[in-house]
Amino acid sequence: MALSAPAARTRRHTRTIESHGYLRDDGLWDIEATIVDTKSYGYTEPYRGARTPGSDVHRMSVRLTLDDQFVVHAIEVDMPATPYPNCAGAAPAFDALVGARVGAGWRKRVNEAVGSVRGCTHVRELLFPMATVAFQTIQGWPEDTGDAKPMTKMPIERVRQGFLDGCHGWARDGDMVADLYPSLSTRDLPTDHSQPKR
Repeated sequence: MALSAPAARTRRHTRTIESHGYLRDDGLWDIEATIVDTKSYGYTEPYRGARTPGSDVHRMSVRLTLDDQFVVHAIEVDMPATPYPNCAGAAPAFDALVGARVGAGWRKRVNEAVGSVRGCTHVRELLFPMATVAFQTIQGWPEDTGDAKPMTKMPIERVRQGFLDGCHGWARDGDMVADLYPSLSTRDLPTDHSQPKR
C-alpha cells in the first residue's frame, strides 16, 4: 500500500541514513551508519558562510565493532561536515560506550554516556537504529549454503528472546505466530465439533 498522493509542495530538507552490517575476518562484527542532511536551497551559515543547494549540513558516520554477544569492542566516530567548528569535539566521548551491550537498555546507556552536551545529537540518533541493524546482521536469517536444508523458520528460542510480541507481525495472538509457531501462540483454537465426544 503506497502513501496517498501529497498536496502540492516543495522539498526543503533531506535526511539520508544508511547502515551496513559486516562480518569481519577476525569473527567480530562491524555495524556502520552514516547520516547526511542537505537543503534544497542556498543559505548562509555563521561559520561556513554561503552554502549551495545540496551541500552537506551534516555528514557523520559511526562504526561499532561488536562480538557475538553484542558487546561493543570499539567505536569510531567521523564528523567531516558539521555546521559548527566545535561539533567534532564530541567524538571522543563516544568511547564511553566500549564495553556496553547493544540490546535491552541500549538507548538508556547511550543517553547516560553521551547525552546532552557530552555528545552529538545526530551521532546519538544514529546509534539507536544501529541496534536493529546489529540484530539483523548478527542474528538475522542465515545464508543458504546449498549443502543443507535452508532455514525457513527462526529457531524457537530466538523467537522467544528477540521477536515475540515485539511488533504487530510477531503478536502472540496473530496469524503468523499461530501459523509458524503454534506452541507460542495465545490465539484461541477453534473447537472441532466434527468429532464425537467420548
